[in-house]
Amino acid sequence: MNKTPTILYEDNHLIVAVKPSGILSQSDSSNTKDMLTLLKSYIKEKYNKPGNVFLGLIHRLDKDVCGVMVFGRTSKVASRLSEQVRTHKFDKKYFAVCKGILSIKEGKMEDYIKREEFRSVIGNEKNGKLSKLTYKVINEKNDKSLVDIHLETGRHHQIRVQFSSRNHPLLGDKKYYKEGNFPLALMCYQLSFYHPISKDFLTFKIPINDYGYFKDFYDKKTSF
Repeated sequence: MNKTPTILYEDNHLIVAVKPSGILSQSDSSNTKDMLTLLKSYIKEKYNKPGNVFLGLIHRLDKDVCGVMVFGRTSKVASRLSEQVRTHKFDKKYFAVCKGILSIKEGKMEDYIKREEFRSVIGNEKNGKLSKLTYKVINEKNDKSLVDIHLETGRHHQIRVQFSSRNHPLLGDKKYYKEGNFPLALMCYQLSFYHPISKDFLTFKIPINDYGYFKDFYDKKTSF
């Protein structure tokens, strides 16, 4: 990966960038590259900023998930963006490639999901958190389905758990499926939110990947 992630938008208040698969959202003890550190270095170099650079993490994507992320460049902006996450004004859509052909092509999944150390499982009303998403199958090939997913809640590994519990695990998911030759077929392709200063409603999209499990569904003519 290049030192600088792909930047979709930036101003004095926030920065929107694409996180590749294999990159952490923020650093941990593994010394793996992370978006927060990479973007701080980018800002420091581009604007010749002295000392430490502030950049607020608003939301996370799992290491193996690629997609659009937004970061706050001031504490006030970071706080306002985080409030949008809490009040469900922060909207994310995903593409996923799952195993098999879904009998119901469009619908809603509702489950109670509970966290168990480094993974999550389907629980019940007493021990889990209500988890909702809507989905629509948009293409099928070779016993694989490309699904457009709109998250209504953001639980730990929610998409992966809900689809695997219905015998349609995401391809490349080594935690909940344990098969596959390519990275996890999950990407956050669209992110929408209100600009915390101008109040404009912003939407950022990226096209379907042309590698791994997404390659079968990639069409340059119909990509965004």
